[in-house]
Amino acid sequence: MSTAQASATLLDGKALAKQIEQQLSARVDAIKAKTGRTPSLATILVGDDPASATYVRMKGNACKRVGMDSIRVEMPSATTTKELMAKIDELNNDPDVHGILLQHPVPAHIDERACFEQIDLAKDVDGVTCLGFGRMAMQQSAYGSCTPQGIMHLLAHHNIELSGKEAVVVGRSAILGKPMAMMLLNANCTVTMCHSKTQDLAAHIKRADIVVGAVGVPELIKAEWLKKGAVVVDAGFHPTDNGGVGDIELTGVESIASAYTPVPGGVGPMTINTLIRQTVEAAEKSAGLSGGDISE
Repeated sequence: MSTAQASATLLDGKALAKQIEQQLSARVDAIKAKTGRTPSLATILVGDDPASATYVRMKGNACKRVGMDSIRVEMPSATTTKELMAKIDELNNDPDVHGILLQHPVPAHIDERACFEQIDLAKDVDGVTCLGFGRMAMQQSAYGSCTPQGIMHLLAHHNIELSGKEAVVVGRSAILGKPMAMMLLNANCTVTMCHSKTQDLAAHIKRADIVVGAVGVPELIKAEWLKKGAVVVDAGFHPTDNGGVGDIELTGVESIASAYTPVPGGVGPMTINTLIRQTVEAAEKSAGLSGGDISE
């Protein structure tokens, strides 16, 4: 194997998230010193889905690590759309709450989109509202959806050149694929969006300088499809007996790609880190501190 083949950069989200947390701790201290208030993220969990409960706990732990408060709101599975919207309104009006996260998914009988839209734009630190998405797409001030925004931070940290590059995003979800494509387009990439109905997916992947796997299918994207020197970002995670795989087949990828995210430890830590960072920004903005600029 040549030196060129073995030189792929590992896009280590876990290490970067840890580094950013140290900076966030100092910013939280500055907010407390100025206002006497602790930045606070409210997480709403409806029902008893164990995976959702785990995610909420992880987010609470991340808050704790940087000195933030985490307000855990738990509501029963029988909660109605009206009741959930009323709870969101209550949090919107609470000056001690700087960010609101409604854990996805909610029980099927609840209108999840209507509840997302109830979140005040200034507290939409998870980037789930249509208004937030539209403002982000139009390059106006808004908090980006956390997973794609975390990916953009990871790429920027490693000085990955985006302008003029061919990017292929595989997946079109409202909180990952669609905002990812808009963020890459805003960074001057030429973007192709692929999905479950795309014909000849391999042909699209083969010409991509940047590939983002966000489709939710284990190892759908094969390593042999990847262009030599591509930047490979895997936003998927599927548990296995050996720890888990993503949406992209990563075996041997270090000899093909110029840079790639590991699974786990790549995109996942950046998602939670972005949620915490954007909550700190919301608290700074509320306190009139300069760090509260939410434009990206």
